[in-house]
Amino acid sequence: MVEGLIGQKLGMTQIYDKDGNVIPVTIIKVGPCAVIQKKSKDKDGYEAVQLGFLEEKPLKRPNRPTQGHFKKSGLPPCRIIREFRFSPEAEIKEGDKFYVDIFKEGEKVHITGTTKGKGFQGVVKRWGFAGGPASHGSMFHRRPGSIGASSFPSHVWKGMRMGGHMGQDKLTVRNLVVVKVDRENNVLLVKGAVPGPKGGYVLVRKNGFAREKQ
Repeated sequence: MVEGLIGQKLGMTQIYDKDGNVIPVTIIKVGPCAVIQKKSKDKDGYEAVQLGFLEEKPLKRPNRPTQGHFKKSGLPPCRIIREFRFSPEAEIKEGDKFYVDIFKEGEKVHITGTTKGKGFQGVVKRWGFAGGPASHGSMFHRRPGSIGASSFPSHVWKGMRMGGHMGQDKLTVRNLVVVKVDRENNVLLVKGAVPGPKGGYVLVRKNGFAREKQ
């Protein structure tokens, strides 16, 4: 059994539970993913499986090293490749495919994605600063104020919250509940929001997967 799979965020919607309560869910296209390479402690220094996302179109012009890497597994060159841990007792070989049915309804998963990029933003939006007065002749609205360049400390401390690039960060949301598993369409419905835009790629991992010291 592998730790998780690669997925693609399709969007959000709402569904009703048995009691008629509205549940916000994120729709994720999970798998199919194929094993491209199986890494071992003897050869690579750690144990993992390299999975490729087969739902995405393969590379049109892969270079020769990429062609040789995929030749062993007999798979087309995948655009999205990620590594996952796996159970030591699992018999996994190159070319094996995994689908969304490795997850079960009701279990909790960790989802890792890239947040939406916001570009350059000021301190009010980026850090939640209150800003200055909006009226009464104020000339101080969305500026950060003093950053410490006075008689003390006479310099700007490292880590000072200022304007800058916001978003496009790797973020993991933990313990999201799996509401529904659609095995026919390889679709997973999880309760709550998932980082990233529509069409963004995410990693869906099982909660409580046994971690071994490498």
